[in-house]
Amino acid sequence: MMGQPASEARLLVAGDWVAGDRQRDVLDKYHLTPATRLHVASRGQVQRAVVAAHDAWRASTLTPADRGAILDRAAVLVDARSAELVLVMAVEAGFTVNDAQGEIRRCVQTLRLSAEEARRFAGEMVPIEGAPQQAGRIGFTLRVPLGVVCAITPFNAPLNTIAHKVAPALAAGNAVVLKPSSHTPTPANLLAELLIEAGLPPPMLSVLHGGAEVAGWLLDEPLVRFYAFTGSTEVGREIQARAGLRRTQMELGSIAFTIVADDADLDRALPRIVAAAYRKAGQVCTSIQTLLVHRARIDEVTARLASLVRGLPFGDPADPQTVTGPVISVEAAERIERWVGDAVRGGAERLAGGPRRGAVVPPTLLARVGDTMTVACEEIFGPVMSIVPFATLDEAIARVNSTPYGLATGLFTNRLDDALRAARRLEVGGVHINETSSSRVDLMPYGGSKDSGFGREGPHHAVREMSEERMVTIAT
Repeated sequence: MMGQPASEARLLVAGDWVAGDRQRDVLDKYHLTPATRLHVASRGQVQRAVVAAHDAWRASTLTPADRGAILDRAAVLVDARSAELVLVMAVEAGFTVNDAQGEIRRCVQTLRLSAEEARRFAGEMVPIEGAPQQAGRIGFTLRVPLGVVCAITPFNAPLNTIAHKVAPALAAGNAVVLKPSSHTPTPANLLAELLIEAGLPPPMLSVLHGGAEVAGWLLDEPLVRFYAFTGSTEVGREIQARAGLRRTQMELGSIAFTIVADDADLDRALPRIVAAAYRKAGQVCTSIQTLLVHRARIDEVTARLASLVRGLPFGDPADPQTVTGPVISVEAAERIERWVGDAVRGGAERLAGGPRRGAVVPPTLLARVGDTMTVACEEIFGPVMSIVPFATLDEAIARVNSTPYGLATGLFTNRLDDALRAARRLEVGGVHINETSSSRVDLMPYGGSKDSGFGREGPHHAVREMSEERMVTIAT
């Protein structure tokens, strides 16, 4: 029997937990009942948070060793609070126990990786004497923080995506103003609380709740030097336009593909494909939306996948057996159901799935999906995967490249030449051989191309994004 989560999500402004100027309910995603009272920031609170962050950054005396120690301690504290975090994410995000535990493990890893990057935050020597008439001169670079980083994060990774933006920013010596998703405010508050408990000076991190209006006010603040955003391509375009000359990192929309070649090891591939399509109810930018299968294997793959997907337990995220919980809202579930219904009426075959129950969409598998159907050409962000046959690897690569997106693609094959050809030709940020599009390790560079965004997450790479290089020369 699950207990009740914290009932309020207040704002962290200039080092203090405060009430917002108005409040609204956050729903339990499975029961659709009020779970958390969300405090929404005012414009004045946004301004105070940014000014306080800027002043705290200016006044900070934290060394790289200090920052590393804080992040390491925060990792320990997150791990110690895992039971509470599992509960909160089950309620606010609809995460199953396995999804929530995975989110926590990855957050701990991200904090530890960021601690390592904090301790080796440094520039490099420049061989300036290699240039003519520069004898006796020494050159080196310093890496320096930018100042205030604004992180705007989504609901589908309410702990680890926040860690991927906040922890590298702090590792580089910046202050952070965080605006998490209004669907999932409590994990952000808990992580902020634990970072402060670990020794972070409170004004170095503010948490502001609210919707597009609060994000817009943050874009109006000239003291913000960097915007780190994960969300839709449409919102990303607006943020980029308003950021002007300030730096950004954009992790945006996707239609993720995984390719199954004729020589694929299906015993290896199919369990990974099922997990990648239906974990977090398919609400991951790299969840498999379209599975491209070689015609020589299409019948076998279709039959085996249909059996696997029909057997997936779904529904209540509190049940440890559940694999696919609810999506983030009834409105999202209704949209997913509508797209699937349109596809079936247009000639697609539903091999697994069924009627929506509240915000729960059963794991759905489609075949005979046309290229112009919405489920094929727009990001569905739900537990729906379509099987599409292909004749040649070139055809499969062209199908992936035909979308405006380019985040990640998986390819199951044992032919090295095909694997390398795909790696060179696929217009995506990540190519995963004998893994799915959803394969990610937190230390690797992660990001997209085309309309899927730019910039890279992964602590080593994000620290460089969130700092700048300063050239220093000394003449002797």
